[in-house]
Amino acid sequence: MSQGFAELLMYVAPPRVCAASEAWLQRTLTLLGASRLDVGGLDLPGLWLSPHLLFTQTCGYPLMTLLRGKVRVIGRPVYELPYSGGGDHCSLLVARVDDPRRELAAFFDSHGLINSPDSNSGMNLLRHRLAPLQREGRFFSAISYTGGHRDSLRALRERRGDLAAIDSVTWGYLARDHSEEVAGLRILDISAPSPSLPFIGPAHLDQNTAAQIREALNQALRDLPDVAATLAIRQVLPASEADYQVLLDYRDEAAKRGLARIHPEDG
Repeated sequence: MSQGFAELLMYVAPPRVCAASEAWLQRTLTLLGASRLDVGGLDLPGLWLSPHLLFTQTCGYPLMTLLRGKVRVIGRPVYELPYSGGGDHCSLLVARVDDPRRELAAFFDSHGLINSPDSNSGMNLLRHRLAPLQREGRFFSAISYTGGHRDSLRALRERRGDLAAIDSVTWGYLARDHSEEVAGLRILDISAPSPSLPFIGPAHLDQNTAAQIREALNQALRDLPDVAATLAIRQVLPASEADYQVLLDYRDEAAKRGLARIHPEDG
Protein backbone atom coordinates (compact mmCIF):
# COMPACT_ATOMS: atom_id res chain seq x y z
CA MET A 1 0.00 0.00 0.00
CA SER A 2 1.23 3.52 -0.78
CA GLN A 3 2.11 6.29 1.61
CA GLY A 4 -0.39 8.89 2.73
CA PHE A 5 -2.10 10.57 5.67
CA ALA A 6 -3.25 8.34 8.53
CA GLU A 7 -4.45 9.92 11.76
CA LEU A 8 -6.78 9.05 14.65
CA LEU A 9 -7.72 12.44 16.09
CA MET A 10 -11.28 12.10 17.36
CA TYR A 11 -10.39 10.82 20.85
CA VAL A 12 -7.11 12.26 22.11
CA ALA A 13 -7.68 12.22 25.88
CA PRO A 14 -6.81 10.96 28.43
CA PRO A 15 -3.09 10.71 27.56
CA ARG A 16 -3.01 6.92 27.65
CA VAL A 17 -5.90 6.81 25.17
CA CYS A 18 -3.94 9.11 22.86
CA ALA A 19 -0.85 6.89 23.22
CA ALA A 20 -2.88 3.73 22.60
CA SER A 21 -4.46 5.25 19.49
CA GLU A 22 -1.00 6.02 18.14
CA ALA A 23 0.19 2.47 18.85
CA TRP A 24 -2.90 1.04 17.15
CA LEU A 25 -2.33 3.27 14.14
CA GLN A 26 1.35 2.36 13.82
CA ARG A 27 0.67 -1.37 14.06
CA THR A 28 -2.10 -1.09 11.44
CA LEU A 29 0.23 0.74 9.06
CA THR A 30 2.88 -1.95 9.56
CA LEU A 31 0.38 -4.68 8.74
CA LEU A 32 -0.66 -2.76 5.61
CA GLY A 33 2.92 -2.09 4.55
CA ALA A 34 2.03 1.59 4.35
CA SER A 35 4.05 4.66 5.28
CA ARG A 36 2.63 7.76 6.89
CA LEU A 37 2.96 11.32 5.64
CA ASP A 38 3.16 14.29 8.00
CA VAL A 39 -0.17 16.12 7.98
CA GLY A 40 1.57 19.40 8.74
CA GLY A 41 -0.93 22.20 9.24
CA LEU A 42 -3.95 20.46 7.72
CA ASP A 43 -7.23 21.04 9.56
CA LEU A 44 -9.72 18.22 9.95
CA PRO A 45 -11.75 18.94 6.77
CA GLY A 46 -8.48 19.20 4.85
CA LEU A 47 -7.39 15.82 6.20
CA TRP A 48 -10.74 14.15 5.54
CA LEU A 49 -10.88 15.37 1.93
CA SER A 50 -7.20 15.07 1.05
CA PRO A 51 -6.40 13.01 -2.06
CA HIS A 52 -3.42 11.71 -0.06
CA LEU A 53 -5.58 10.21 2.70
CA LEU A 54 -5.03 6.55 3.60
CA PHE A 55 -7.54 6.38 6.45
CA THR A 56 -8.75 8.37 9.45
CA GLN A 57 -11.77 8.79 11.71
CA THR A 58 -14.46 11.43 11.38
CA CYS A 59 -17.69 12.45 13.09
CA GLY A 60 -20.93 10.99 11.78
CA TYR A 61 -22.68 14.31 11.13
CA PRO A 62 -19.93 15.80 8.92
CA LEU A 63 -19.82 12.41 7.17
CA MET A 64 -23.42 12.92 6.06
CA THR A 65 -23.13 16.64 5.30
CA LEU A 66 -19.67 17.95 4.36
CA LEU A 67 -18.24 14.58 3.30
CA ARG A 68 -21.22 12.78 1.82
CA GLY A 69 -20.25 11.02 -1.38
CA LYS A 70 -16.68 12.34 -1.09
CA VAL A 71 -15.13 9.62 1.10
CA ARG A 72 -15.35 5.85 1.53
CA VAL A 73 -16.62 4.50 4.86
CA ILE A 74 -14.32 1.71 6.08
CA GLY A 75 -15.97 0.67 9.33
CA ARG A 76 -17.16 1.68 12.77
CA PRO A 77 -15.68 0.65 16.12
CA VAL A 78 -17.42 -1.40 18.79
CA TYR A 79 -16.66 0.34 22.08
CA GLU A 80 -17.08 -1.49 25.37
CA LEU A 81 -17.86 1.43 27.67
CA PRO A 82 -20.95 2.47 29.64
CA TYR A 83 -23.52 3.92 27.20
CA SER A 84 -21.39 2.77 24.21
CA GLY A 85 -21.60 -0.70 22.70
CA GLY A 86 -22.60 -2.81 19.72
CA GLY A 87 -21.17 -0.28 17.28
CA ASP A 88 -23.23 2.58 18.73
CA HIS A 89 -22.68 5.47 21.10
CA CYS A 90 -24.90 8.33 22.28
CA SER A 91 -24.84 11.75 23.88
CA LEU A 92 -25.10 12.20 27.62
CA LEU A 93 -26.90 15.37 28.66
CA VAL A 94 -24.91 16.56 31.63
CA ALA A 95 -25.60 19.12 34.36
CA ARG A 96 -24.03 19.99 37.70
CA VAL A 97 -24.87 17.83 40.70
CA ASP A 98 -25.89 20.91 42.68
CA ASP A 99 -28.32 22.16 40.02
CA PRO A 100 -31.79 21.75 41.58
CA ARG A 101 -33.44 21.01 38.21
CA ARG A 102 -34.02 17.27 37.85
CA GLU A 103 -35.98 17.04 34.59
CA LEU A 104 -34.74 18.05 31.14
CA ALA A 105 -37.81 20.23 30.55
CA ALA A 106 -36.83 22.34 33.56
CA PHE A 107 -33.71 23.45 31.67
CA PHE A 108 -35.78 25.43 29.16
CA ASP A 109 -34.31 28.95 28.90
CA SER A 110 -30.97 27.76 30.28
CA HIS A 111 -27.49 28.30 28.79
CA GLY A 112 -26.36 25.48 26.51
CA LEU A 113 -22.73 24.41 26.03
CA ILE A 114 -21.89 22.82 22.66
CA ASN A 115 -18.48 21.61 21.50
CA SER A 116 -18.99 22.44 17.80
CA PRO A 117 -21.85 23.47 15.50
CA ASP A 118 -21.23 20.46 13.21
CA SER A 119 -20.87 17.88 16.00
CA ASN A 120 -23.23 14.93 15.99
CA SER A 121 -22.92 14.20 19.71
CA GLY A 122 -22.64 17.81 20.86
CA MET A 123 -25.27 19.37 18.59
CA ASN A 124 -27.29 17.02 16.36
CA LEU A 125 -28.25 14.42 18.98
CA LEU A 126 -28.87 17.21 21.49
CA ARG A 127 -31.15 19.06 19.07
CA HIS A 128 -33.09 15.87 18.44
CA ARG A 129 -33.55 15.24 22.17
CA LEU A 130 -34.61 18.84 22.89
CA ALA A 131 -37.00 19.19 19.95
CA PRO A 132 -40.11 17.90 21.79
CA LEU A 133 -39.45 20.50 24.51
CA GLN A 134 -38.89 23.55 22.27
CA ARG A 135 -41.09 26.61 22.44
CA GLU A 136 -41.41 28.93 19.46
CA GLY A 137 -38.36 27.39 17.81
CA ARG A 138 -35.95 27.41 20.69
CA PHE A 139 -34.98 25.67 23.92
CA PHE A 140 -31.92 27.56 25.20
CA SER A 141 -31.85 31.26 26.03
CA ALA A 142 -28.20 31.29 24.90
CA ILE A 143 -25.53 28.89 23.68
CA SER A 144 -21.73 28.89 23.79
CA TYR A 145 -19.49 26.91 21.46
CA THR A 146 -16.61 25.60 23.57
CA GLY A 147 -14.35 23.91 21.01
CA GLY A 148 -14.40 20.42 22.54
CA HIS A 149 -16.25 18.09 24.89
CA ARG A 150 -13.65 18.48 27.64
CA ASP A 151 -13.99 22.26 27.27
CA SER A 152 -17.76 21.92 27.64
CA LEU A 153 -17.27 19.92 30.85
CA ARG A 154 -14.87 22.53 32.16
CA ALA A 155 -17.28 25.35 31.36
CA LEU A 156 -20.05 23.45 33.10
CA ARG A 157 -17.94 22.91 36.22
CA GLU A 158 -17.01 26.61 36.18
CA ARG A 159 -20.68 27.63 35.93
CA ARG A 160 -20.32 29.23 32.51
CA GLY A 161 -23.31 27.26 31.29
CA ASP A 162 -26.02 24.91 32.52
CA LEU A 163 -26.32 21.91 30.19
CA ALA A 164 -23.93 20.11 27.83
CA ALA A 165 -24.23 17.09 25.52
CA ILE A 166 -21.12 14.91 25.85
CA ASP A 167 -20.14 12.01 23.61
CA SER A 168 -20.54 8.85 25.67
CA VAL A 169 -17.12 7.55 24.61
CA THR A 170 -15.43 10.74 25.80
CA TRP A 171 -17.37 10.58 29.06
CA GLY A 172 -16.45 6.91 29.50
CA TYR A 173 -12.74 7.54 29.01
CA LEU A 174 -12.69 10.52 31.36
CA ALA A 175 -14.81 8.86 34.05
CA ARG A 176 -12.45 5.87 33.96
CA ASP A 177 -9.10 7.68 33.85
CA HIS A 178 -9.67 11.30 34.93
CA SER A 179 -12.65 11.30 37.24
CA GLU A 180 -11.84 14.84 38.38
CA GLU A 181 -13.04 16.09 34.97
CA VAL A 182 -16.54 14.75 35.61
CA ALA A 183 -16.59 15.35 39.37
CA GLY A 184 -19.54 17.41 40.49
CA LEU A 185 -21.45 16.60 37.30
CA ARG A 186 -24.29 14.18 36.65
CA ILE A 187 -26.00 12.59 33.69
CA LEU A 188 -29.44 14.17 33.41
CA ASP A 189 -30.68 12.46 30.25
CA ILE A 190 -29.52 10.32 27.33
CA SER A 191 -29.93 10.92 23.60
CA ALA A 192 -31.10 8.49 20.95
CA PRO A 193 -28.41 6.02 19.84
CA SER A 194 -26.04 6.82 17.01
CA PRO A 195 -23.54 4.73 15.03
CA SER A 196 -20.08 5.21 16.50
CA LEU A 197 -17.63 7.52 14.74
CA PRO A 198 -16.70 6.06 11.34
CA PHE A 199 -13.30 5.27 9.90
CA ILE A 200 -13.00 6.64 6.39
CA GLY A 201 -10.71 6.61 3.40
CA PRO A 202 -10.68 8.58 0.13
CA ALA A 203 -13.61 8.28 -2.26
CA HIS A 204 -11.49 6.38 -4.81
CA LEU A 205 -10.80 3.59 -2.29
CA ASP A 206 -12.32 0.35 -3.58
CA GLN A 207 -14.26 -2.06 -1.38
CA ASN A 208 -11.49 -4.66 -1.32
CA THR A 209 -8.92 -2.16 -0.09
CA ALA A 210 -11.38 -0.80 2.48
CA ALA A 211 -11.87 -4.36 3.75
CA GLN A 212 -8.08 -4.80 3.88
CA ILE A 213 -7.71 -1.69 6.04
CA ARG A 214 -10.55 -2.80 8.30
CA GLU A 215 -8.97 -6.22 8.76
CA ALA A 216 -5.61 -4.61 9.55
CA LEU A 217 -7.31 -2.45 12.20
CA ASN A 218 -8.85 -5.59 13.70
CA GLN A 219 -5.64 -7.60 13.49
CA ALA A 220 -3.77 -4.79 15.24
CA LEU A 221 -6.31 -4.95 18.09
CA ARG A 222 -5.69 -8.70 18.37
CA ASP A 223 -1.92 -8.17 18.27
CA LEU A 224 -2.05 -5.45 20.95
CA PRO A 225 -4.52 -6.58 23.64
CA ASP A 226 -3.37 -3.93 26.11
CA VAL A 227 -4.02 -1.24 23.49
CA ALA A 228 -7.45 -2.72 22.75
CA ALA A 229 -8.24 -2.70 26.48
CA THR A 230 -7.14 0.91 26.89
CA LEU A 231 -9.22 2.00 23.90
CA ALA A 232 -12.10 -0.25 25.04
CA ILE A 233 -12.56 -1.29 21.41
CA ARG A 234 -13.52 -4.91 20.73
CA GLN A 235 -13.55 -4.76 16.93
CA VAL A 236 -14.21 -2.62 13.87
CA LEU A 237 -17.41 -3.55 12.05
CA PRO A 238 -18.10 -3.08 8.34
CA ALA A 239 -20.10 0.10 7.72
CA SER A 240 -21.43 2.34 4.97
CA GLU A 241 -22.98 5.78 4.58
CA ALA A 242 -26.39 4.12 4.80
CA ASP A 243 -25.72 3.29 8.46
CA TYR A 244 -25.46 7.02 9.21
CA GLN A 245 -28.66 8.10 7.42
CA VAL A 246 -30.32 7.99 10.84
CA LEU A 247 -28.38 11.14 11.78
CA LEU A 248 -30.09 13.09 9.01
CA ASP A 249 -33.38 11.52 10.06
CA TYR A 250 -32.79 12.94 13.55
CA ARG A 251 -32.04 16.34 12.02
CA ASP A 252 -35.22 16.27 9.95
CA GLU A 253 -37.35 15.05 12.86
CA ALA A 254 -36.07 17.91 15.02
CA ALA A 255 -36.95 20.40 12.28
CA LYS A 256 -40.47 18.96 11.96
CA ARG A 257 -40.89 19.38 15.70
CA GLY A 258 -39.89 23.03 15.41
CA LEU A 259 -36.20 23.00 16.30
CA ALA A 260 -34.44 23.32 12.95
CA ARG A 261 -31.46 25.00 14.62
CA ILE A 262 -30.06 24.46 18.10
CA HIS A 263 -30.71 28.17 18.72
CA PRO A 264 -32.59 30.68 16.50
CA GLU A 265 -29.54 32.96 16.30
CA ASP A 266 -27.26 30.07 15.33
CA GLY A 267 -26.60 30.40 11.61
